[in-house]
Amino acid sequence: MTNRELPSDARDALRRWREAGERVVFTNGVFDLLHPGHIEYLEEARGLGDRLVVGVNTDDSVRRLKGPERPLVEEGERIRLLEALDSVDLAVLFDEDTPDRLIREVRPDLLVKGGDWALEDIVGREFVESLGGRVERIRLREGLSTSALVERILAGKSAHQE
Repeated sequence: MTNRELPSDARDALRRWREAGERVVFTNGVFDLLHPGHIEYLEEARGLGDRLVVGVNTDDSVRRLKGPERPLVEEGERIRLLEALDSVDLAVLFDEDTPDRLIREVRPDLLVKGGDWALEDIVGREFVESLGGRVERIRLREGLSTSALVERILAGKSAHQE
């Protein structure tokens, strides 16, 4: 596991946004097999501020967290897909098992996670709140998850066979 520093272009963008008084929102995840649930989640997160920074687990991190069969889409492609979305201003890889180091570097005004996370379990919550920021949980749409999609594919079912 390597500690990746925030790239200089990302640091420069964050500095410019802060100087312009823009509110930075941060979220993170694997974002393997991008699906409508991801899109809705990211759009809602972006709507809570002016800029959205997305921390993305590296392939090594995903394998440690989800097993040797994941990710299905490699990290460079996942970053490219996320950066193509209008709602995402910056996507950054992190190699650790949690985004704590990255959150400390980004210093977001708002930290966002899915509603399936208990507030006390959200990594970075105390740090963001210590800066005067806040934490929001976004309701997830039931049945829209990469795990559910993978299960459906492995079962040989189409969306219409549910």
